[in-house]
Amino acid sequence: MNFIALENETVLLRPLDKGDVQGILEAVNFPEIWLHMSTTMENIEDVNGFVDNALATKEKKTEFPFVIIDKVSGQIIGSTRFMDIDDKHKRLEIGTTWLIPAYWRTAINTNCKYLLLQYCFEILKLQRVQIKTDHENYRSQKAIERIGAIKEGVLRNHMIRKDGTIRHTVMYSITNEDWPEIKTHLQKLLVYSPVN
Repeated sequence: MNFIALENETVLLRPLDKGDVQGILEAVNFPEIWLHMSTTMENIEDVNGFVDNALATKEKKTEFPFVIIDKVSGQIIGSTRFMDIDDKHKRLEIGTTWLIPAYWRTAINTNCKYLLLQYCFEILKLQRVQIKTDHENYRSQKAIERIGAIKEGVLRNHMIRKDGTIRHTVMYSITNEDWPEIKTHLQKLLVYSPVN
């Protein structure tokens, strides 16, 4: 699969590169970002590790990481990626998504998901895109459901969190058959609603 930068008038999703370390470092200093994430970034060493690991998965073609850039400020405000990329079965996952809290419940996430999903289904011609989240991350579940993804169920005892506790994983998907209706839904959200 081939991946490129994606953008509209609101947001730019640009392939992450090593030069993004400083911009990410300036964006990550909010502990609430990492509450439900499998990683935490607090300092330059953490950010370097995040970027190096992301670029290693990109080199292996198992993931493709983006930085999220606010088109108004020009600043990095988060990151997301394509992961679990499977060419044979025409599927992938959108995940490892985080945003600066000031952009929570804004139109940024909706714009990001619209651009990513449109590329997946209209350019890559995928069959399935999945999104998963922690069973206790209700804000994330609400955001995923708001874009129209279908809840498939819960994977019990799926992961061990960084604090050693057990995480169940809530699984969602969008298929190529779902996309036309979800695309229309997202377009309405982008026009009429400021909340993601």
